Amino acid sequence: MTRVLIADDQALVRAGFRAILETQPDLEVVGEAADGAEAVHLAHELRPDVVLMDIRMPGLDGIEATRRLMREPDAPRVLMLTTFDLDEYLYEAMKAGAGGFLLKDAPRDQLVDAVRTVAAGDALLAPALLQRVLEDYVSRPAPGAGPPAELGELTPREREVLTLVARGLANAEIASRIFVSEATVRTHVTHILAKLGLRDRVKAVVLAYETGLVRPGG
Repeated sequence: MTRVLIADDQALVRAGFRAILETQPDLEVVGEAADGAEAVHLAHELRPDVVLMDIRMPGLDGIEATRRLMREPDAPRVLMLTTFDLDEYLYEAMKAGAGGFLLKDAPRDQLVDAVRTVAAGDALLAPALLQRVLEDYVSRPAPGAGPPAELGELTPREREVLTLVARGLANAEIASRIFVSEATVRTHVTHILAKLGLRDRVKAVVLAYETGLVRPGG
């Protein structure tokens, strides 16, 4: 059973998400928070597996609440709720440690799938959202700067897999692209995260763009 905490300042939105999630036999909504501070408090008290976190809330916003949650050794996964007109907040949410991003007007099936994906430890990387944010907010090294030191420990195959992850491809798509099994791709991703000291795929995507391994529009 996946335990979910819903954090949103609008009671109707919380009620709507609860109604959708509670139709699923494997999902349990354990609490609701009206702002980031309450979300952090309830996360400590209720120990959810996933926090469905609105990016903008009064007082403590979803980004700072995520930062505080990620400082804990057994932090829950955070699925950030956002809209297309809030690009400037998305990159900061990625850096804060959010494990996935979902548009607030996404269909109910996408919400359910997103919660399950993030709970399983995978990142939910919507290519459209990533492209918009990274084009505007990721700093890139000057041309000719050479391979970034952060990636020196990766094998050529691991760098190739990281490039495809950063472009928003799922494991099945990567497997098809490089002619290996999904299990092999998962192994590569695990090795990449371990070598780079990263928590999840979102952090790997940020690093890939920051170091210039992948460039927006490339």
